Amino acid sequence: MKIFDSLKKYVLMLSAATMSVAAQGQDLMARQAPLDAKLRAVDSVAINRLLRVESLENPAGELYESWTNEYVRYTQALPAEYKIDLREFRMPCDSRVVNSHYGYRRQFRRNHYGTDIKVYIGDTIRAAFSGKVRVVKDQGYRKGYGKYVIIRHPNGLETVYGHMSKQLVTEDQTVKAGDPIGLGGNTGRSTGPHLHFETRLLGQFINPELLFCFEAADIRGDYYVFRSNGRSQLMATHELNSVSNEEALAKAEESRAFQQERMNRENRSRVYKVRKGDTLGAIARKHGITVDRLCRLNNISRTKTLRPGQILKCS
Repeated sequence: MKIFDSLKKYVLMLSAATMSVAAQGQDLMARQAPLDAKLRAVDSVAINRLLRVESLENPAGELYESWTNEYVRYTQALPAEYKIDLREFRMPCDSRVVNSHYGYRRQFRRNHYGTDIKVYIGDTIRAAFSGKVRVVKDQGYRKGYGKYVIIRHPNGLETVYGHMSKQLVTEDQTVKAGDPIGLGGNTGRSTGPHLHFETRLLGQFINPELLFCFEAADIRGDYYVFRSNGRSQLMATHELNSVSNEEALAKAEESRAFQQERMNRENRSRVYKVRKGDTLGAIARKHGITVDRLCRLNNISRTKTLRPGQILKCS
């Protein structure tokens, strides 16, 4: 009996010791868990930071085969489908007034591949997304974009900023969304101070107004799915957060009306109705051209007698 009691006590003591060790192990694990979570959090932050740095060093490297500091015409085949993340977008300028839209310009007989936003000379121009500056160039007096910048972004887009008075970045510089990259201007082939803003994917022009509502300073959807078959679409469309949709539409209509009136003024300035007492020299000076050019435009000689009511081309 005594042996049995002793054996029973030994089993109880062994069981208690086992439970104590298990409890201590659980306490140790409980104390260790927050530390492990913190270490994992630190690792996650460091990894994400490293990924962001790498994505800016070689933005959209999986899409573009090369990097050059020249304006290029891409010869790569377009992907059948590519999803563009728009959520980081920042307005490229403080102004929300659109002067000219994307599309064919009948008065100039050529396509307009961007959106013109009204700015004043010296206004700050900002990067629409984080990325790496690929091109900083000046095309010269009354030529092309004038002083312009092209930035490539990790979401696959390249954005173009034209007609600036000054560039504030250098080629191969990394920038964050909203960083100043230049100052508004009227350089290049421009009829007045504005920002010419383009969005492209592998050189393929995309209408910026399909992606952004400039009047609301917002994106039209979280993502834009580009499809080479022409059936591109927005995804995760959300309500414009800066102004209501009605206000945005009203501003857009106001901007279109402004642009139409401007076009009408430009068209009226292209021709002139001769008045009594007008001379070729006076008409030429009024429209900023030479008499010879005025004569060539209208297929007349310098000695041509003008008659009141006659219509002359001036541009």
